[in-house]
Amino acid sequence: MSKQPTLSDATLTVTNRYATLRFERDDVRNALTGTALIDDLCATIAWANANKDISCLILTGAGSAFSSGGNVKDMRDKVGMFGGSPSEISESYKNGIQRISRAMHSAEIVTIAAVNGAAVGAGFDLCCMADLRIGCENTRFGETFVNLGIIPGDGGAWFLQRLVGYQRAAELTFSGRIIDSEEALTLGLLLECVPKETLIATAERYASEYASKPPQALRATKRLMKLAQRQELGDFLDVCADVQSQCHHTEDHQRALNAFLTKTDARFEGN
Repeated sequence: MSKQPTLSDATLTVTNRYATLRFERDDVRNALTGTALIDDLCATIAWANANKDISCLILTGAGSAFSSGGNVKDMRDKVGMFGGSPSEISESYKNGIQRISRAMHSAEIVTIAAVNGAAVGAGFDLCCMADLRIGCENTRFGETFVNLGIIPGDGGAWFLQRLVGYQRAAELTFSGRIIDSEEALTLGLLLECVPKETLIATAERYASEYASKPPQALRATKRLMKLAQRQELGDFLDVCADVQSQCHHTEDHQRALNAFLTKTDARFEGN
């Protein structure tokens, strides 16, 4: 396994074939701007993509919030990425918060958001970028940009409507209202809502299950699911045929077949 990235505002732990990234800036409710969390998150995804011994990444926050998104005080004071001319702010978004959107969208590993508390603004959008979201009674979501006279500059409108459809996404975005875990579950934003004390254990159960699967096939399936969102069926089927032909020639496939036929558990290694 390659060396873990050096992180400033988050901690990274590895268990078997999955990792957990925990945001450690409870002092600012794990704000993504004005901290090193953008760098930490992007570095972790790059590390996981390159590390074939990792199949899944859990994201969670320390303290009361998952992430409050952008630092509102910095917006008020027009400092950091919110300072400068319009063109300078545009570049700050491209080289700042939008790096998360690109990194999450290009993640080859399965990503699970264990939403321990409030996730608003860019924090909510980060949850929407994950493959799965597990919540608890403290989970709160809000696409709150309009309340501050701004738009989802991290591309949140692109991710949210792919989860809940245009009409639901429009209502949440136009109103900027906060929803609780019960409504989030009803809308399909949460896969499951569990007591807070079992939140991480539940996310780990999913991560452990996915990490037990053939790693090459799991990553290929993740890439194909992303590709299916933007490609016509005919072109997509051609890609599936090519990828499938490669899967049939992997050691993972042979191990999985042997385990299935002998009714034993298969063990896989990163390739």
